[in-house]
Amino acid sequence: MNWQEFTALLVLATAMSFSPGPNTTLSTAIAANGGLRRALRFILAVPVGWSLLLALCAAGIGALVVAEPALRVAIKTLGIAYLLWLAFKLSGSGTLGSADDRKLDVGFGQGVLLQFVNIKAWLLALTLVAGWIAGQPDPWQRFAIVAAVMLVYAFTSNFVYALAGSLLRNWLAHGTRLLWFNRAMALVLVLTAWWMAGA
Repeated sequence: MNWQEFTALLVLATAMSFSPGPNTTLSTAIAANGGLRRALRFILAVPVGWSLLLALCAAGIGALVVAEPALRVAIKTLGIAYLLWLAFKLSGSGTLGSADDRKLDVGFGQGVLLQFVNIKAWLLALTLVAGWIAGQPDPWQRFAIVAAVMLVYAFTSNFVYALAGSLLRNWLAHGTRLLWFNRAMALVLVLTAWWMAGA
């Protein structure tokens, strides 16, 4: 991979990883409600799930998803339903979570599985495979580079969003600020689900 391709990969990774989406919204909301420590399970799950998704796309499963409309619709439907369910749970939460409070508890396994029903993740994985891996003379070396870059970006972007959420905790603890913050995060999830429906 030459430096122009690598630079283009970094630009795409930055734009896609740091733009708001289901992962970054959940990282922010989990940390704002339960603290950075609670959000770490989800933050770690995102790069793991995303790497598995990228590997499946590189192995040809992505082409099957693109070619089979029923499979694409099933992934979309599951993703939309899950985001709307999380938005519903989040929209009614108005008190900061304690260690034993599980109002918004998206664990490691759920975080990994979320990547497989996240249309934004599928689109990015398919774009990376088509643009940087497929049809190249050194596909496995390229896969290793792309996967490493995306692991770093997936972790970093979600950690940054979670850190922002955790820094807001003291401010959100007053009055109904947390309730309105959670409703705003729920609205972002609903808008993401709406976007997914049209994608």
